[in-house]
Amino acid sequence: MPLTTPTLLHAIDTTGPGGAETVFLQLAEHLRLPGLNNLAIIKGPGWVEDQLKARGLDYLIVKPSGFLSIPYYAKLVSIIHQRKVKLIQANLLGSALTYAIVSLVTRTPLVATLHGRVDINPQERFVAIKNLIMRMGINQLVAVSQDLANYIQARKLFNRSKISVIYNGIATEAYGKSTQQTLRASLSLKTDDLLIGSVGNVRPAKDYANLVNAAQQVVAKFPNAHFVIAGHQKPDLTAQLDQQIASLQLSANVHFVGFQNSAEFLSQVDFFALSSSTEGFSIATIEAMATGLPVVATACGGPQEILEDNTTGRLVPIANPAALAQALIEFIENPSLASSLATAGTAHAKDSFSADIMLQRYGHLYKQLAQTGSATAHS
Repeated sequence: MPLTTPTLLHAIDTTGPGGAETVFLQLAEHLRLPGLNNLAIIKGPGWVEDQLKARGLDYLIVKPSGFLSIPYYAKLVSIIHQRKVKLIQANLLGSALTYAIVSLVTRTPLVATLHGRVDINPQERFVAIKNLIMRMGINQLVAVSQDLANYIQARKLFNRSKISVIYNGIATEAYGKSTQQTLRASLSLKTDDLLIGSVGNVRPAKDYANLVNAAQQVVAKFPNAHFVIAGHQKPDLTAQLDQQIASLQLSANVHFVGFQNSAEFLSQVDFFALSSSTEGFSIATIEAMATGLPVVATACGGPQEILEDNTTGRLVPIANPAALAQALIEFIENPSLASSLATAGTAHAKDSFSADIMLQRYGHLYKQLAQTGSATAHS
């Protein structure tokens, strides 16, 4: 029996896990427009597919086969028509570009969310052509921070009128401190050891070399301090970091623990450190704040719109391990300061960065575009 119910399509071209993938899942699961079914399209198996299955969401796998592969685009166009897609939400550069082409062909309104400066790399191949296609095919671009929106505008990728800023949000009620000791037990650590946690896949933008250099200074003063990094590991970069850790004699104090449930992981650490060189936003930072952790983050883009220095956490310069280390040392030496900043940070995260707020803002944007209809999608 043919499908007759119109559809809201959610697309992403990565398999996760990560911040963009988390937002993709939140939108696909929780944001419903009256009279529309939700459908997700992904490129292959992995964490994202596992999450879609676990949440009982309708999805299709369509494997990409090149930038301008006619069979690939024909398949997507066919799905658009068969499922009566009325609006498309794309996440990250690959999907934004792909569905800009599809949107032009089908006249379907398209919202595309970019999650960081890596999504608009000026060194990208055929960058001028790709930018032109996206300008023509995307009805509304979403940037996850004002910093990213300003960067996009400065690059002349989009007019400011076509850029909306919607902060990523989390289910803040899922985060909080715990008395569990499973993390310490897995690392054979004592209950009074200090755990400084970081969350994020091991990739260049996270600048974990900066964190390791900061760790050397912290451990020199507090030998019971342990830096625990949760996230998928890129083998080549992890090998380089392992060499750095060994050369600094930090093998007993720096631990890569792979992908973890962020709420469970953060509930068991004492402090949070973000060492990135660039962040479009930083979901991990608001997760740490919602947990009730004292937070130190580099001023790398998004965090400046999340934290207020010395009010809801500490901001330090990028690529400055001495500043990062000093902020962590101050937290350890001054528990009352750490506690007061953590309390203020938790309140701010719940007031400003809840999933409900994010969903409301996307919902408003969707309704505006859905009302325009396909005939005027690119007028």
